[in-house]
Formats: sequence, C-alpha cells, structure tokens
Amino acid sequence: MDPIALKEKLIVVLGQIQADSGLECPSLTGATKPIENLPKFDSKVWPVATTILAIEIGATIPNDVNIFVDETTKLPRSIDETVAFVCNLLKKHNETEAAAA
Repeated sequence: MDPIALKEKLIVVLGQIQADSGLECPSLTGATKPIENLPKFDSKVWPVATTILAIEIGATIPNDVNIFVDETTKLPRSIDETVAFVCNLLKKHNETEAAAA
C-alpha cells in the first residue's frame, strides 16, 4: 500500500467522521494525533474509523487492533505513525497469506 495514498484516505475518513458527527475538525496533518486532537475521538469512534479506512483501501484490518494507539507504549499515534503502522500491518498480512498459499 502506498503510504501517501493511505495517508490521504485516512485524513479524508477522519475529517468525514468529525463532520458527520457535527464535531469540530482541526486541520489534519501527519503530526495530528486523532485520539488527542479530535473532539470525542474515543473507543467508540476509532473502530468505525478503522473499518471505514479498511473499506476505502480494500484491505483487511483486524477489528481488535487499535491503529491509533501504540500497544507497547500506550501512547496515541500521529497520522504519520498510524500510516506507517497500517502499511506494516498490511505487509505482514500479505506475507502471511503468500506463505500460506
């Protein structure tokens, strides 16, 4: 997955969720941390954002993975960090599928 295209899709998805929720949406950049910077972006919203993103990019992102928080540090990820994480996740998933084939 092209990281630039993925970042563009993620920014559109986040902006649309905020708009659909009638919430303020600050300017979204690679440094934006959705969990810290977007109003009411919480455990009810991030799974929806993840699902919409997966549909938009035509890929599978496991439902139990919070792409917006680093599992190790428990710190929120920026949009750029989220994009890198999702690209890595998809790469691993594709390698697993290829090995199983």
